[in-house]
Amino acid sequence: MTTTQQRVLVTGGSGFIAGHCVLQLLDQGYLVRTTVRSLTREDAVRAVLTDAGMVHGDALSFVAADLTSDDGWADAVSGCDFVLHVASPVHIGHVQDEDDVIVPARDGALRVLRAARDAGVKRVVLTSAFHAVGFGHPHTDHTFTEDDWSVLDGPGVDAYGRSKILAERAAWDFVAAEGGSLELVTMLPVAVMGPVMGKEISGANHLIQRSLDGAMPGYPNVWIPIVDVRDVASAHILAMTASGAAGQRFLVSSGPVVALKEIGAILKEHFGDAAKRVPSRSIPNVVVRLASLFGKEFRSIVPDLDHVKKVSNEKARRVLRWEPRESEDAIVASAESLIRKSLVKA
Repeated sequence: MTTTQQRVLVTGGSGFIAGHCVLQLLDQGYLVRTTVRSLTREDAVRAVLTDAGMVHGDALSFVAADLTSDDGWADAVSGCDFVLHVASPVHIGHVQDEDDVIVPARDGALRVLRAARDAGVKRVVLTSAFHAVGFGHPHTDHTFTEDDWSVLDGPGVDAYGRSKILAERAAWDFVAAEGGSLELVTMLPVAVMGPVMGKEISGANHLIQRSLDGAMPGYPNVWIPIVDVRDVASAHILAMTASGAAGQRFLVSSGPVVALKEIGAILKEHFGDAAKRVPSRSIPNVVVRLASLFGKEFRSIVPDLDHVKKVSNEKARRVLRWEPRESEDAIVASAESLIRKSLVKA
């Protein structure tokens, strides 16, 4: 429990990462305020958080605010010591108009930062993504760190990736030019898995669901870095107060990357009959490339076939004293929650 009743704003309280941040902040004794686009959603969000084990729910309050409008943000940040700006539009893959993703992400981040500065907030922790670090680069044996930035128009960088790059760069530029005493920290989580909140399936949990459902005929020869959503939330909270965190970026990853085929093997090992639809075979690269000519969902993975992206979490461990779970724990927790909530086909 905290020694004083500090107040934290978490933006986008109905979201996957934000919900876990709210749970942990309340558990640690903070007063928590969260934003939703409409207050008609408060009861539903409270119900999801209660189902997920929320304690001290009386210390949680709601404010209506939207990333596309200035309305509500002054009220949202009023009296807050810290802000976790987690809310951002998520559209993986092809979108018709990229501005539908990029503009709310970039302008929303600036709205939150401006309001936080004006309200005297001490520090904003902004959720960026590995999409702002490890995409669009030539294939080498490089280990990605917080010093890397994705190539804006590089191969495999979709609208969501560009939204993360542009929003984070805009945030750093704003704080440098107009931030005053406001401190900024950005978090760069890799593929996020773990316990589902409510009935919404977010992040890389879609991969687990599709595996269990039998929607995947096999696994492309792709490797991904994984992190548990509970560890993403704990890293945000550590970054909120850690003395050496201000002005820093933090890659948030469990450790070594995992082959998609290995994810299938873990599911089969742990879930027996419930994992009977999980594929065991690999999809040859030539088939994936051919499929990418006709299916947009395959195009973003073609540049990463047979390439292992190594990611360092050393900085988060050292500066934040952050200790993440193993990737396997995140995979298993995701599958357990999907099965328990009947979010995979019977």
